[in-house]
Amino acid sequence: MSRYPQARFLKSADSAAGFGDDSGAEVAFAGRSNSGKSSAINAILGRKDLARTSGTPGRTQLVNLFEIVPGRRIADLPGYGYAKVPPAMREHWRRLMEAYFRERDSLAGLVIVVDARRGFGDNDEVMLQYAEARGCPVQVLLTKADKLGRNESRSVLRETQSALGERARAQLFSAQTREGVDAAQGALEALLSRRA
Repeated sequence: MSRYPQARFLKSADSAAGFGDDSGAEVAFAGRSNSGKSSAINAILGRKDLARTSGTPGRTQLVNLFEIVPGRRIADLPGYGYAKVPPAMREHWRRLMEAYFRERDSLAGLVIVVDARRGFGDNDEVMLQYAEARGCPVQVLLTKADKLGRNESRSVLRETQSALGERARAQLFSAQTREGVDAAQGALEALLSRRA
């Protein structure tokens, strides 16, 4: 049974004017295209197809907003780092992200979704800097951990946490095996509670 049975899609926005209700608390999810961000959101919310997954990297080009319970939301930010996205789309993404982090008063935290096999990259660092500029705490999900051996996944976690230092907390995560789902739910609740 889902921990969030009331979770529902609210709207998609391609500009700051379209973000909508800014009351309550909101946690943003960001990640490289094909990092498993939509699958992570679905696993955390316990809803199979709430956030749309796609085999085509770069499918999420809008800010998609989901209500968990009244007054608490998730914002699924556009995927980044996909080479085939036109320069104009990259520039739109940059402006959209700057507007989101600058104007969203309800923003309580950021979850950065990173494919454990690829590691924390330059674009992930940009998102971390956006959050730091806002004073938002950050949780890093090292997804697809089931595709690594136990020793390799633990090594990736140690290296990532060492590189992040005190700037963010990292954890292993797998939407397939549900490894780390409970911990990610706890992190989400803690972030949302900052603005209670």
